[in-house]
Amino acid sequence: MTITDQQPLGSPFSAASTAADVLAGLDLGGLNALVTGGYSGLGLETTRALAAAGARVVVPARRPDVARSVLAQVAGAQVVPMDLTDPGSVRAGAARIRELVDRLDLLLAVAGVMATPERRVGPGWEGQFAANHLGHFLLACELYPLMAAAGGARVVVNSSAGHALSDIRWHDPHFRTGYDKWLAYGQAKTANALFAVRLDALGRDDGVRAFALHPGRIITGLQREMTLHEQIERGWVDEEGRVVGAGFKTPSQGAATGLWAATSPLLDGRGGLYLEDCDVAPVSEPDRPMDDGGVRAYAVDPGAAARLWELSLTATGAAPVIR
Repeated sequence: MTITDQQPLGSPFSAASTAADVLAGLDLGGLNALVTGGYSGLGLETTRALAAAGARVVVPARRPDVARSVLAQVAGAQVVPMDLTDPGSVRAGAARIRELVDRLDLLLAVAGVMATPERRVGPGWEGQFAANHLGHFLLACELYPLMAAAGGARVVVNSSAGHALSDIRWHDPHFRTGYDKWLAYGQAKTANALFAVRLDALGRDDGVRAFALHPGRIITGLQREMTLHEQIERGWVDEEGRVVGAGFKTPSQGAATGLWAATSPLLDGRGGLYLEDCDVAPVSEPDRPMDDGGVRAYAVDPGAAARLWELSLTATGAAPVIR
């Protein structure tokens, strides 16, 4: 797909739609799904909705004991230990998943971090780029044969309107100098979008289609690295931590676009698109305010997506999905 395909489709759902709205009447029995971050925030809402519709859901978890406790009453959910910032842990977790399922119909990359202090993880990777992009990239490559075996898999990657903060810093993607937590977040979210563009291009002949999305503005554990003062300054919450900012969604509304991406027949035969509010997002002008919606052209550029794919292969040592 190209930026000219970034046109709304006239979805029956909207920013106000919930996870239950999107999956109402759908039977996902017999499908295998994987949800990273599937035991908190938007990920938990996603896991619950998929399981309620009949899907078997695998949840990779950095804190497996916490995840098992949270998901104890969710039928069809199974926890696999995994730390997305540790390549060895991703590979070990993927090996376990390959033992559990013989195909993977849905992979929803919901886990993420935002505006963290500078951290070095894995083999010296910048922490936000690693947790949000490189870990998911390696996981998808490891599980690609399972997705190809599904004969119609969808990969859904949570990006953010925050991608407007930064294109990929090709000269210094790991912020070896001049770390800025918001630029690092923006780069990671741009990487999420470009990952979907390239995976879709490589996988479509195997029936693997990929989408990226902005879930909306939601207060969840994603803000845990920010102080209350920072959130008040941005107009998100009051002194008691209560949401006061306009345009915020509930977690269930925030999960809706990802579930729509995973299941909507309107997206049959499509892929490599950036979505928001349960529809395809238009391309936004470079000077348009971030919260006005849309996707920057650089985040859906096929050439940049191919370049990032090669950078990510080199960084992770992942096997190419197309051999």
